[in-house]
Amino acid sequence: MTNQNPSSSIISRIALIGKFQAEGIDQVIEHLITLLVKQGCTVFIEEETARFTHMTQKPSINISDFQGQIDAVIVIGGDGTLLGVGRHIAGANIPVIGINMGRLGYMTDIPLQEVELILPQMLQGSYELDSRSLLEAEVIRENSVTHHGLALNDVVVNRSRLTGMVELAVSVNGSFMYNQRSDGLIVATPTGSTAYSLSAGGPILHPRVDGLVMTPISPHALSNRPIVLPADVEITIEVAGGKDVSAHFDMQSLSTLQIGDQVRVRKSKKLVTLLHPKGHSDYRTLREKLHWNEYPSSL
Repeated sequence: MTNQNPSSSIISRIALIGKFQAEGIDQVIEHLITLLVKQGCTVFIEEETARFTHMTQKPSINISDFQGQIDAVIVIGGDGTLLGVGRHIAGANIPVIGINMGRLGYMTDIPLQEVELILPQMLQGSYELDSRSLLEAEVIRENSVTHHGLALNDVVVNRSRLTGMVELAVSVNGSFMYNQRSDGLIVATPTGSTAYSLSAGGPILHPRVDGLVMTPISPHALSNRPIVLPADVEITIEVAGGKDVSAHFDMQSLSTLQIGDQVRVRKSKKLVTLLHPKGHSDYRTLREKLHWNEYPSSL
């Protein structure tokens, strides 16, 4: 949900997290530290970022210690980097500012070349709040939980590239929906509706829509279509057939599945809050990212 911030809270204690592999990330972090200190901020580098960028001489902090010591996190990289950070700090009430170092991101929406103009304004309270929901999922094997994870984008149950279709039995709130033969199944948040789900033919959900998207991946039957479900449901996906099946959480962690295993997915109570510059538009982001046509205003 995107809202104008009513309290104009000033941000003073900041943690920087960068994409380790990004070229020139150390120079970008140095530049940001200088900019933030000039604004009167206390700046820390997240420990892994400091280690991988060889900046351990700077003040650093472990991501598990952010709560109570950090007012906001600045993520430098892309949406993938932000997804990982979001899962770590979900529910901690620490907002995230995303600075994009490459292609336009859906969530990391501040271009690197504009940080000197935009960032000081945001630090003084000129920003918009955007709260995003997460999924929580657990893998059940013989009535025991073998894996538990959070996902800001999606939970995906799919086959490996080297095997045939997987058969999945899908239920919603205990009510059987269908048996599906496909390459897999995606359960996505509104945030994740513009990620893997979109490439598999799923619909785009506005971030303020309180729902979940369930999208088949290359289904055998064309009648298996994407569906939007209420956000308060529990989806159970049971592996009924197939080899080398796995469950992925934001495509960054996985659990190997066996026949009979169940993946139960529901909306988490935890949220991640993004901070956008004032004037942020979800529609403009979609238009630019997806290269939608733009006609003259006179038409």
